[in-house]
Amino acid sequence: MKHLGCALAALLAMTQTPAAPEPPAVDIAALWDFNDPAGSEQRFLSALAGAQGDPALILQTQIARTWGLRRDFERARATLAAMAPRVATAGPEVQARHALEWGRSWASPRHRADEQTDATRAQARQAFDQALAIARGAQLDALAIDVVHMLAFVDTAPADQLKWAREALVLALASNQPAARRWEASIRNNLGYALHQLGRFDEALAELQQAHQLRLQAANPRAEREARWMVAWTLRSLRRTDEALAMQLQLLADNDAAATPDGYVFEELATLYRERGQPGDAERAAAYERRRAALQE
Repeated sequence: MKHLGCALAALLAMTQTPAAPEPPAVDIAALWDFNDPAGSEQRFLSALAGAQGDPALILQTQIARTWGLRRDFERARATLAAMAPRVATAGPEVQARHALEWGRSWASPRHRADEQTDATRAQARQAFDQALAIARGAQLDALAIDVVHMLAFVDTAPADQLKWAREALVLALASNQPAARRWEASIRNNLGYALHQLGRFDEALAELQQAHQLRLQAANPRAEREARWMVAWTLRSLRRTDEALAMQLQLLADNDAAATPDGYVFEELATLYRERGQPGDAERAAAYERRRAALQE
């Protein structure tokens, strides 16, 4: 999956194959809370106590992922290495997840820039390529999309991120699997972010607005607020300051109501008031800067 044409060719081949993929061996989504990896690990461990075969191995890959989310990449790799002999004779979902998590232990959003080298990126790419080949071969569409979106953490230039996001969107829209289609909002968010980084703000806004609508439909308030922030952020870049300010102020009210203060909202409000420059705006900007600083303490 080096070019969009490769993704389209793979999708064509998939549509010509009548066999449906096997159902997931275990529903890990119900056990995950990505904002609480330690709590998620405990749920995976509880599920593991009564699991055997492929479901047990899948749960172990997710336990490794919880360590990566906690930035203990060595422990994540140790967990994955210990299970490797059993993975070799397991089913495709186990093998794809194992390779995916091995790649994530080398390149992910949790890695600092100074932790990323040509060698670590090569390790990640090799694992992601392996995971992608297995997932595609087994028609595990959601897993394939997950792998593609991770390649943006190997190729971090905005143009490359845009390429990978587009490939992921092709996969999501062509799939009839609900788990794959649920990726659309995240992918459009990634598309919008990459376009924003490239200075293509009108295109970015269109993608981010679609992502926001999808988040609204999913009835996930936290994700909806994050998607709305992205729209407002892009409106500011388009110099549509009044619209951006109104959205950020509503986000502030919604976050306060949910008792989930967000430093990014404070930062944007400070920036917007400084840019607007009306009487009293300097004081308003300073007040939001203080709120952001207090949240970080």
